[in-house]
Amino acid sequence: MDLDSVYTELIMEHNKNSRNKHSLEDADLSEHGHNPSCGDDITLELKFDGNTISDAAFTGSGCAISQASTSIMIDLIKGKSIEEALELVETFIAMIKKDIEDQQELRKLKDAMALKNISNMPARVKCAVLSWHTLKEALKERN
Repeated sequence: MDLDSVYTELIMEHNKNSRNKHSLEDADLSEHGHNPSCGDDITLELKFDGNTISDAAFTGSGCAISQASTSIMIDLIKGKSIEEALELVETFIAMIKKDIEDQQELRKLKDAMALKNISNMPARVKCAVLSWHTLKEALKERN
């Protein structure tokens, strides 16, 4: 099985069976994100323990890429500080823009690296980055 197949399988798995797609009871922060060009629509909910993201979840609808990207992002940010999460946002967006191609630098994105080739599909880029931009806006409010 080639790497692209593994990545495609990962994206489809997160889209179909996202354990992160639900409302978060007693969320400390909620941020809405919408992509008018394709209709992707999410609400990201976060809980904090001090400066650490203790839990996160999302609700909404959209294409497989937007839903998978959101779920993968949530897996990645749980347990991270606000600063670490913001650094991951910047790394992910730079990866999609092809500003970072160093595999060592990208490794910190873990499963989110599955979305790297989205940068070759300009119409899908907004789908992949919606949740990441939404997280960035939410964390700006928190700081």
